[in-house]
Amino acid sequence: MTGLVPAAENAVGGSSLRPGDVVTHYGGRTSEVMNTDAEGRLVLADAMAFALDKLRPAVLIDVATLTGAVKVALGQWTGGYFANNDVLAEALAAAGEAAGEPLWRLPLEPDYEDTLASNVADATNAPAGPGAITAALFLQHFAGDVPWAHVDIASTGDAPSDSFEWTKGPSGFGARALLTWLTGPDPLAGMV
Repeated sequence: MTGLVPAAENAVGGSSLRPGDVVTHYGGRTSEVMNTDAEGRLVLADAMAFALDKLRPAVLIDVATLTGAVKVALGQWTGGYFANNDVLAEALAAAGEAAGEPLWRLPLEPDYEDTLASNVADATNAPAGPGAITAALFLQHFAGDVPWAHVDIASTGDAPSDSFEWTKGPSGFGARALLTWLTGPDPLAGMV
């Protein structure tokens, strides 16, 4: 297992992203910046493309506090996730359940793919429509043909109150689910 930590600082400055900028990602895919607050998916996409090229993973999972839309959809006690592989999706759901970190699978709905269209780049970084789904569709282009899951923990990254083992504040949500999956008898069963 290898972990990468792509991070972005959303700061104001002369060299900051501006609406209309076109970013060239690792590997050559381009994105038009429509929303400068959607910078996380830009660096996450680079990390995914880098991982595929340099690390050649059997499975790729990203975890990010990516969209407020997932928080609106699921509240603050359930994490949302997307997967391009049903076996991986089921394994993550079971691991989340066993770890006490419930995950709800959301659809990679291809009907929204056209909202990513840009006149000047391969895609826009912040299309209109269902925000969590379009963010996952954006990232899916950087997953190649590897079994991939995107876990959006914007809903669960901060516990709103003390509850059972959770204390109010940053939760670390997702770590236990991933460790449960990774330490299972054969985490790659049925995927490779």
